[in-house]
Amino acid sequence: PSSLLALTSGIRTNRPPFGIAAMGPLNLLAVMVMSMYCHVQFASAWTVNNFLMTGPKAFLTYASSVQIGAQSGIQECKHQFALERWNCPENTLQLSTYNGIRSATRETSFVHAISAAGVMYTLTKNCSMGDFDNCGCDDSRIGQTGGRGWIWGGCSDNVAFGEKISKQFVDALEGGQDSRAAVNLHNNEAGRLAIKATMRRACKCHGVSGSCSIQTCWMQLADFREVGNYLKMKHEHAKKLEMDKKPARVGNSADNRGAIAHTFRNIARTELIYLEDSPDYCVKNQSLEYQGTEGRECLKGDKNMSQWERKSCRRLCYECGLRVVEKRIEVVSSCNCKFHWCCTVKCDKCTQVVTKYFCARKEGGRKPQNKTKRRHRAHRH
Repeated sequence: PSSLLALTSGIRTNRPPFGIAAMGPLNLLAVMVMSMYCHVQFASAWTVNNFLMTGPKAFLTYASSVQIGAQSGIQECKHQFALERWNCPENTLQLSTYNGIRSATRETSFVHAISAAGVMYTLTKNCSMGDFDNCGCDDSRIGQTGGRGWIWGGCSDNVAFGEKISKQFVDALEGGQDSRAAVNLHNNEAGRLAIKATMRRACKCHGVSGSCSIQTCWMQLADFREVGNYLKMKHEHAKKLEMDKKPARVGNSADNRGAIAHTFRNIARTELIYLEDSPDYCVKNQSLEYQGTEGRECLKGDKNMSQWERKSCRRLCYECGLRVVEKRIEVVSSCNCKFHWCCTVKCDKCTQVVTKYFCARKEGGRKPQNKTKRRHRAHRH
């Protein structure tokens, strides 16, 4: 496994996968690939028929896309929660119950969903762009009548491929038989279904002089931001399950799976679920590696901001027992950019002073308190 992990940090293909330029190092990929490698070596449940290709070489074929997809999921998480008390901190990359991470809160349900969605999204995009030798566009319905005035054609994004390979990588992280592993697998599936739910039909007109007498249409992925918005809404309406959180006892896995299946029977596959109430994100929690809201930046005073942004100081500072402090900060940016023949753009460096706002402890050193804890608990139930 150690040599395999070394290879994943510098994978190259003939064509760079979608989004490769924006990719940075990510420990999650190493966990995913090592988990898959161990499963193939030791778990008889994984058979040759489960894979389009077999063995670790097959995993390396897709590893760059998995890495980029997981990263895009985490970046989208950070965007969606940028002005909330829980803001998708770095420790959220620790996704797997297989490695002993046992949290199953409302927030981790979103992390699982958006990460699985990101991996599926990138695999699907790379497949449709021809980055893999063994797959391409979904042409299974080309020529069929789709509706009045249009037929299936063009190049539909191959979500079936993206879903299959994403499931093999991401779901392999869950090696347990307990309720937390089951919840994580459910949220992974909800993330993949979000990709399908946000797909859109695109069409091209055909006919004499642009009359558009007939259209050919195909299905294409939505922008990933739309997937993030969709899952954020699911997060806000996530359902709490009351289940036994202990790992299954030896010899009792069948009974445990039956109890889990019974609890899940009325839960739609598209919904996010969780087991535990969230901690108080206002205050620093060393064991959870969360820093609290003290020192966080909030937004204030701009009429062009949304109502959510304008209330960020109240949400992050005042309601957590903190005050808002104003700081004047020098910001260096490019300015006076000019195009020079041929073909460069040269810019000056300009410095300007901007006002920013931060949460700070009140005078007297009292610890922050979450005054809205009761209200949020009532909202969640």
